[in-house]
Amino acid sequence: MGAMTTTVETARGPIPAEALGKVLMHEHVFILSPEIIQNYPEVWGDEETRIADALERLTALKQAGIDTILDPTALGLGRYVPRIAELAQRLELNIVVATGMYTFDSLPHFYQHRVAGTTPSGEDPMVDHFVRDITQGISGTTVKAGVIKCATDRPGLTPDVERTLRACARAHRLTGAPITTHTHAESRRGLDQQRIFREEGVDLSRVVIGHCGDTQDLDYLGEILAGGSILGMDRFGLDGYLTTERRVETVATLCKMGHADQMVLSHDCSCYLDWIPGEQAPGSIPGMPNWHYLHISRDVLPMLRAAGVTEAQVDQMLVANPRRFLTHTGPY
Repeated sequence: MGAMTTTVETARGPIPAEALGKVLMHEHVFILSPEIIQNYPEVWGDEETRIADALERLTALKQAGIDTILDPTALGLGRYVPRIAELAQRLELNIVVATGMYTFDSLPHFYQHRVAGTTPSGEDPMVDHFVRDITQGISGTTVKAGVIKCATDRPGLTPDVERTLRACARAHRLTGAPITTHTHAESRRGLDQQRIFREEGVDLSRVVIGHCGDTQDLDYLGEILAGGSILGMDRFGLDGYLTTERRVETVATLCKMGHADQMVLSHDCSCYLDWIPGEQAPGSIPGMPNWHYLHISRDVLPMLRAAGVTEAQVDQMLVANPRRFLTHTGPY
């Protein structure tokens, strides 16, 4: 292994690890359907209006005391890094961007017949793409991915999902860039992810198993913790899965059990998500009034403190754990 990195890649370029400050570890900026937008541009609307709205929301987040977000918008979610890079230049907030692939079942047709052994490197072409994003830059920009994203949902380990997890693991081993995931907690998909990553030789402490806050199943969460991974308690405000009160209860319980060093916090929200019809003013989505960037700062942190979570534990989840996760020792 090489020496520990002292910088972290962001949409404005590398910054010192200590400059990350307080980090929300799973926040999108835009989640989009590119083919729809290309063919029906009125869905997206005016570019500068969208940028101005995002600037307002992300500036408010910075003013609320958050210094960095990890934006896990990978392929499959409408990632367009040139737009994020432009936005970042106008913000004080740091944005760490992602490579990787978001699919619950099948890969894009592009990859179906492009498999390991058909490329000059001999690698799965997804591995080549992810490594390039991490080491060279994305979409012709100099912005490098700081994290690798993948997903396993209710359909489980379909052949294409398993291939994706293994490609992400391989890119991680080749670069050291950490892995963050989407899971379906109810069906315990985080354990499937850990098993595949373990088979690929991944150090599981370099993995955030996402959306663990969607469950209060302490046996399941305990298995993930025992494997060494970090729990993504990262959907505060998504009350349809679990209310804030129950999410806080779970985090506070795990802190009392001594696991503050294996949790990170976030909302999994965005400035604009075209999966939902209409405009999305903060807190305006029916049934989810708390699903916005400021919910943790304004509501959740006071609730955690009231539940007995200490300032040191809050800092562990917002500062120390993200910094440890985003710095690494290179290939292994």
